[in-house]
Amino acid sequence: MLSRRLLRIKVIKALYAHFKAEADSMIASEKNLVYSIDKTYDLYLLLLVLIVDVCRYAENRIELGKKKHLPSPEDLNPNTKFVDNRVIAQIAASRPLCDYLEQHALGWANDPESIKKLYDKMVASEYYRDYMANERRTYKDDLKLVEAFYLNEIDDNEELENVLEEQSIFWADDLDFALIMVMRTLQGARASQEEIVLLPKFKSDDDLAFARELFRKTLVNYKEYLGYIERFTQNWDVDRIAFMDNVIMATAMAELLAFPSIPVKVTLDEYIEIAKYYSTPGSSVFINGVLDKIVEALEKEERIQKTGRGLL
Repeated sequence: MLSRRLLRIKVIKALYAHFKAEADSMIASEKNLVYSIDKTYDLYLLLLVLIVDVCRYAENRIELGKKKHLPSPEDLNPNTKFVDNRVIAQIAASRPLCDYLEQHALGWANDPESIKKLYDKMVASEYYRDYMANERRTYKDDLKLVEAFYLNEIDDNEELENVLEEQSIFWADDLDFALIMVMRTLQGARASQEEIVLLPKFKSDDDLAFARELFRKTLVNYKEYLGYIERFTQNWDVDRIAFMDNVIMATAMAELLAFPSIPVKVTLDEYIEIAKYYSTPGSSVFINGVLDKIVEALEKEERIQKTGRGLL
């Protein structure tokens, strides 16, 4: 499931792109926002099927070994533990996954080099050698192998990130989010299942509406929000404040004012955390201080109205 934090980041990026391009169509920019959200879910499923393609590459190597003119004993009697991995079989058997990938023209067929590199790295690893040397064949061991593949070969894989960004600019910085979703999917895997159970795109039907509304409210009221930011950055040249900082703070203001069920603390914590990764060093401290003053002012003006758990 795509988290609310990811949706906030997508909104901020869409706003940043809209302002930088001096776009004049809110509708077009909102469509790009929704498309970028959909692409993250695409990446999750593309990443999930990656181990299947690596497994098929291993199967092809086994078949080629058997067809050698002078096959070795190992070629004729290969260790098939990896290619018989039951968790990988469950992923491959997922009809919803296969249908989605086919409908959206997603797959690794056009990037055999990445598959080969990942296979070679995995085969050279200690976790893979230990798995293949163990004569025991349990579902738990199969699951651990697949989890180890993603954690060791995909996490912090800059080369793979570059390959993905070449396929879609919307996948920039999305690999970590997609990997988290893959790991959560694997956590739900059970030996009794015929196929892996996919995560839904959203936890709640309200999530996409939240992203759309947050984008619209920030865009429509951006100049007003900048006015508040200027009031509490009097010792700063507003033009010299990182543009991304302004976008983050304006988006936070939109959330504070337009979403009564979201607690103030949740909003502040989220945008301060986002600033750590998507703006300049020290931006999170700066944004924290400015937003605290803005919240105080908005509360005095009785503009922040929270209901339900938002009062906690």
